Amino acid sequence: MRLVRHSASADGDCIATTVDVADSFLSRARGLMFRRSIPDDYALVFPFGEPKSRTLHMLFVPFAIDAVWIHDGEVTAVKRLRPLVGIGRGRGDVVVELPAGAAADVELGDRIEFLTDGGTTVVPG
Repeated sequence: MRLVRHSASADGDCIATTVDVADSFLSRARGLMFRRSIPDDYALVFPFGEPKSRTLHMLFVPFAIDAVWIHDGEVTAVKRLRPLVGIGRGRGDVVVELPAGAAADVELGDRIEFLTDGGTTVVPG
């Protein structure tokens, strides 16, 4: 799977090509904790059933990340979270964690598309 950003200024920018989906209680609870680093093209996607306020913490994550909150495919919040002490909150039915800097061009209102390797759009989860 890969993540592609669509916006008024750039259509079809790929922001991640190595994507994991945190679709179990354990994988959601663990997130990126205890990892030393993540690849530059990596994304961890957290799909949720309904849109609501979602909080991320950086406890036991020793590197900065970009976090993107998405509702119905549209970006509702983008935040850079500091290592070990960062906290971020946004509203969405999907949250994506990326390496710091990967979401530098992502803006509120952009659309994020989740594509299979064959190019088919999928809904994570």
